[in-house]
Amino acid sequence: MPPSGLAIIIGAGPNTGSGIARILSHPSHGNFAVALLARSPSTLSSTHSNLKSTSPGSTIETFPTDTTPDSLTKTFSAIRSHPSFKGLKLSIAVYNVKHSSKKPFMEETHKDFTDSLETYVGGAMAFAQESLKLLFEHHGDDDLSATNGVKKGTLVFTGTLGALRANTGFGAYGAGRAGVRQLAQSLAREFSSKGVHVVHTIANGGISDEEGEAQKEGRKMSAEAVGRTYLWLAQQGPELWTHELDMRPAQEKF
Repeated sequence: MPPSGLAIIIGAGPNTGSGIARILSHPSHGNFAVALLARSPSTLSSTHSNLKSTSPGSTIETFPTDTTPDSLTKTFSAIRSHPSFKGLKLSIAVYNVKHSSKKPFMEETHKDFTDSLETYVGGAMAFAQESLKLLFEHHGDDDLSATNGVKKGTLVFTGTLGALRANTGFGAYGAGRAGVRQLAQSLAREFSSKGVHVVHTIANGGISDEEGEAQKEGRKMSAEAVGRTYLWLAQQGPELWTHELDMRPAQEKF
């Protein structure tokens, strides 16, 4: 069965990213051709090997990149010209970059603080801009009213509870997570009428790419459950779009 469209995932690590990619790529689920983006070539290689065995018959290609604008521009250009994606239109783009920073505030430096924001928030901005360019290139830029309500695609930012509140020592982390949440809100308000569904999720709790006792008992989320949720978001029509979604396992305290 040929792929139904194109999915791009940045932050394609061994846990959340793998589960999302497996569901989006699997012929019995999303059936999207998937472009996997990550900073580490070795991580991409191991993730790709895992997915080829757990998502048989799928189309998955890897692209090493960081979150700088120049790197992402080159990567999206490579995606455009890749023969595996010929004739496919972008359906969903996922910003799933891991971001952690913990330091007592009086030990924080201006450089480390702003570097953290540049990597995470600046990366989200660059990824979103490249994704939107590709969506409009593939689907046009007409409003929903001019296309009889045809959805162009979905842009998802995976966030955490740090986007809502930050604990002691997490100043840079909280500023970055909150910044991406606000970016998602702004993009949703600007591009929803164009048929682009923008979502910010809040992952509150651990995520593992397995289906073990911790998942069955609601102590951890399964990465594939996150993937199924993202596929559901991609399938939503303009009559109802989820913008912010809180995700947690059953036993996570809140």
